[in-house]
Amino acid sequence: MTSAAMWVAGARPRTLPAAVSPVVVGTGLAIAAGSFVAPRALLALVVAVALQVGVNYANDYSDGIRGTDDSRVGPIRLVGQGLARPGSVRAAAFLCFLIAALAGLGLVVLTGEWWLVAVGLASIAAAWLYTGGPRPYGYLGLGEVFVLVFFGIVPVMGTA
Repeated sequence: MTSAAMWVAGARPRTLPAAVSPVVVGTGLAIAAGSFVAPRALLALVVAVALQVGVNYANDYSDGIRGTDDSRVGPIRLVGQGLARPGSVRAAAFLCFLIAALAGLGLVVLTGEWWLVAVGLASIAAAWLYTGGPRPYGYLGLGEVFVLVFFGIVPVMGTA
């Protein structure tokens, strides 16, 4: 059985500033514009962190089943190192995506901005398809572009 410490390490907490930073910027913009609402900022933070952890687990799963993590140096790889079953890591990714979706729906209800549903679905799809699916865009040299959009512009604007 995979320990809680391994699951936390597999979530790659060192990547969380990439999720938190744009929400902080968006919150600052909302404060400056006089439109800050704490519950909305908190929900945006939950969405961003859940998506970041979800994409980390999804990447671990997809790279692990493809064998691309076999000789990787860096943080632990739950699937690639045989520390967790692939199905469990995939389920952890989907659980994170569900948490992001529920928090995102809460944000939609609070703001009345229904277009955020489409943004949320696109964000979840981008998180999974980074290294998952039949043609992962992360293997095509497009990862940085999607990171700029979905971990930069989208969370800043979604929070602001």
